[in-house]
Amino acid sequence: MRLATPEHRFCSTPECPVAYFGHEEVFDRGEIAVAVFQKEPTGTRTVCYCFAVTEEDIRHELVETGSSFVSRRITGLVRAGRCACEVKNPAGKCCLGNVTKAVQNCVRAIQQAEATVRP
Repeated sequence: MRLATPEHRFCSTPECPVAYFGHEEVFDRGEIAVAVFQKEPTGTRTVCYCFAVTEEDIRHELVETGSSFVSRRITGLVRAGRCACEVKNPAGKCCLGNVTKAVQNCVRAIQQAEATVRP
């Protein structure tokens, strides 16, 4: 989808059904070709649209290795000029802030799950 005018703004509010709004135009999240990270429930969301990294990928890496190197990998790929955030990411900007938050949330969720399992 291409927006008709450059005046469109992205709405990142999770509870709001609107993804983009502008002069006399509104696009709801259901009209967007990909799920919007900020609008989807935590758990399986795509975090990096350029390199198809999901919250599940981050969680799996944390469980398997005890660490996540996804931010470092994405940063390297961005520096190599292999990203297209302004086109692929519905927010139209770099995803690294979302990736950092997703890693922190996954770490917290894993720690909470482990704490409830311990006697």
